[in-house]
Amino acid sequence: MSTDPGAGLDAAVSALHAAGISRVRSFAWRDLDDPDAGGSEVHADEIFSRWASAGLEIVHRTSTHDRRREFVRNGYRVEQVGSRYTVFGRAIAAGIGRALRRSGRCEAVVEIWNGVPWFSPVWHRGPGVVWLHHVHDQMWRDVLPGPVAPIGRALEMRLAPRWYRRSQVATLSESSASHIVDLGIAPEHVTVIAPGVEQRFSPAPHRRGADPLIVVVARLAPVKRVQRALEAVEMVRGTLGSVRVEVIGDGPDRQSLQRWIDDRGAGDWARLRGRVDDDELVDAYQRARLVLSASYAEGWGMSLTEGAACGTPAVATDIAGHRGAVIDGVSGILVDDAAGAVGLAEAVVAVLSDSERWSRLSTGAIEHAASLSWDAVAQRQLELLVGTLAGRSQR
Repeated sequence: MSTDPGAGLDAAVSALHAAGISRVRSFAWRDLDDPDAGGSEVHADEIFSRWASAGLEIVHRTSTHDRRREFVRNGYRVEQVGSRYTVFGRAIAAGIGRALRRSGRCEAVVEIWNGVPWFSPVWHRGPGVVWLHHVHDQMWRDVLPGPVAPIGRALEMRLAPRWYRRSQVATLSESSASHIVDLGIAPEHVTVIAPGVEQRFSPAPHRRGADPLIVVVARLAPVKRVQRALEAVEMVRGTLGSVRVEVIGDGPDRQSLQRWIDDRGAGDWARLRGRVDDDELVDAYQRARLVLSASYAEGWGMSLTEGAACGTPAVATDIAGHRGAVIDGVSGILVDDAAGAVGLAEAVVAVLSDSERWSRLSTGAIEHAASLSWDAVAQRQLELLVGTLAGRSQR
């Protein structure tokens, strides 16, 4: 692998072109401009924009909330076709149509498997990779109502994996890789490629005020357990008093979280900011003393590494997607998920009440984030795709 991301990307693009691959077609449930967009959508945009800049034609197909839209973002084409539910059937039908017409032979495919699979190994015979950031498992009960949730879980955990046993799967952390292997995917077909951190996230120690600020950056959905994070901060205030929290993000839980704040008269120390622009997000990380996450499932805790790049350590649940994003005891503290809000609160107090410990974690956070580069990620992902040329083209 080339150590120069620019040269490495150019070489990988040349290898695809030499094999007759002129286009990369990707499939994702949501797009970056979706109201519920999160780390997975950022991940796709960061990589595809770099691939497009290196000379690849990218077509990124996702769902839409309104009418069909086609436009160019950061050099790659976005096709928003179908609703959150119909997008899968429509994309699969289009893929089957291309296979029957043999028009898909000049394409490589990136399937972004986010709970519901696209079954690309069934209908695509060219090179391709699957991005599976994490296994949803018990998350299904929060995503789908009533009896539908077990169907989704069975599809992901038992039915779909048998079609992917020869696929090359990329995931974000060693712990997520272990869960994917448990689905029946051979370890040699699973590659860990951690996401990068944008250069705009950088330390600015002078922006931190005297009163400790904690930030929670997350989609406001049940899996993120933002209320548990707020409960932990409420406990911390019983010991440290002046701690404040800002919650950045939007989602279906926003109204219930606002009621929680209003019912406790917590508006003077807890604020829901909604979605913010890039500059405001960087500013929040730089002003904060800690990034807090109570999530119970993640592919990768992107907010934790973004905060780390700003010198802001993390306190987070010890779950698959947080291991790797946080180096326990070096760039932050991981807390046993069973310890609940109490465990998170105790860890926050332990860090904020010990200035030397906080400084060590802040330094460790900066060093950890410095090892993560989107340019290198884009190169590794494209080289992984190139590596599937021989095996898939012969099927």
